Amino acid sequence: MKWPSSRRSRAAEPVSNPVARLVLGPIDAAALAAEVARPDRGGVVSFVGLVRDHHGGRTVIRLEYSAYAPMAEAELARIVSEAGERWPAIVAAEHRLGSLAIGDAAVAVVAAAAHRGDAFEACRHVIEQIKARVPIWKREYYADGSVAWVDPTAAAGAAPAAAGQGRSR
Repeated sequence: MKWPSSRRSRAAEPVSNPVARLVLGPIDAAALAAEVARPDRGGVVSFVGLVRDHHGGRTVIRLEYSAYAPMAEAELARIVSEAGERWPAIVAAEHRLGSLAIGDAAVAVVAAAAHRGDAFEACRHVIEQIKARVPIWKREYYADGSVAWVDPTAAAGAAPAAAGQGRSR
């Protein structure tokens, strides 16, 4: 017996996307996932980007994220909304601003959909678009005392900057 497919088409009606925000404090990925969980959503996919201790062969000791919040939050909301229109998924995304230590969560994206494929695709789309489009600037502090602004859209990544100076993307 062949079972009828219960998979919704990509042309499904857009799903409301409740969360797209910048935060100054720690990101709680479990709480973010709870904001999108629904009884009809069997696939929940999370991505959490942590501050790592190296970049480009250099030891990173901390970093800072800064942004013009109204512009960055509006673009983040557009990205989350686009994902809800493109996939039958509910998506939540948070990006942290301020000073972060090694191991801190810098960004989290959670997508919930009836099926895992839609959840994975929506989640990946959102994190990739955040990196490409949201005007958030990252400044890395290195063990050797140097500082660099990092452009996530540049192939090489970091652009060295003198202490107290630098460029934004």
